Amino acid sequence: MSKRIEEFRKEREQLNGIILTREDINIKRFFGIDDAVYRDGALPAKTKEMLGLVASLVLRCDDCITYHVIKAKENQVSDPEFDEVMSIGLVVGGSITIPHIRRAYRTWKELSE
Repeated sequence: MSKRIEEFRKEREQLNGIILTREDINIKRFFGIDDAVYRDGALPAKTKEMLGLVASLVLRCDDCITYHVIKAKENQVSDPEFDEVMSIGLVVGGSITIPHIRRAYRTWKELSE
């Protein structure tokens, strides 16, 4: 695993830990819902991660994109599936998503090595 991805995971875990030590029940509930919606249900977790990745591309959230690329790889999204996800994100989000798609492919490549 690349140093960049390891640092991303470590920082995300540390910052989530800080947030979750707070007493705000609404933030904790939101985090709980976010975790729950990506579990297997009527749609498998793999499909949900691909949906989350498309949404993240359209919203142009690099942290979200990196997270969902990692989760997609963990959920055994194939290279052709990943390409189609990127295509959908590009069509829905337009050319402004191209820099984010570049970085998504970088992350995908790092996870594949």
